[in-house]
Amino acid sequence: MTGDETSRFVRLRVEMVVEIDDAGKLTGAALGRIAEDERMPAEERAHAEAAVKEDGAEALAYLVDPFDLVSAVPGVELTQASWSSEMVDYDPDSPDWDPDEDDDDEDDELV
Repeated sequence: MTGDETSRFVRLRVEMVVEIDDAGKLTGAALGRIAEDERMPAEERAHAEAAVKEDGAEALAYLVDPFDLVSAVPGVELTQASWSSEMVDYDPDSPDWDPDEDDDDEDDELV
């Protein structure tokens, strides 16, 4: 592609491992977010509340919004987003958790 033919769309991949050090605060914040969502149907709300009470990963997923990550970036509009979270066994000393393992393509630039 020449400069004039370059796509305007960029896939931004972010992977993070976070530590939940206060499950009560996390769950409370997620329940608060769910309660504030006036557009959520009652049946979906009950399911969401049960899920965040049972699983910290679900609670985190209700609080992390990709729009929030890019909404203040000038010249960028979020077109599509999907995200998920899951509980993992994390060992920072394990070679399985090498943060650079997916950097096989030397043409990719990290900013």
